[in-house]
Amino acid sequence: MYAIIEDGSRQYRAEEGGVLTIDYRDVQVGDTVELTKVLLIENNGQATIGLPTVAGAKVIAEVTELTKRKTTIQKFRRRKNYRRLKGHTQHYVRLKVKQIVA
Repeated sequence: MYAIIEDGSRQYRAEEGGVLTIDYRDVQVGDTVELTKVLLIENNGQATIGLPTVAGAKVIAEVTELTKRKTTIQKFRRRKNYRRLKGHTQHYVRLKVKQIVA
């Protein structure tokens, strides 16, 4: 059994016991998160497609860790004395899917 969910502007495939990495939200490790924008649920070969979402469906997940990724951008032009270094840190939330409610 799996579900296709939407969070922000991205879509994810969620399976029970699986791990999702979504954009940051204000939660703590150990909290429970309910994702209610379920676009599709597949159960034993039977797919339920939402118009636009499946009514009453949700994915219940637990926050396992808060992660971040550092990105650096470097620009360089030789012989022109031009060097630029910029950085950005993007924060994420890692979830473990506990239950898919149809």
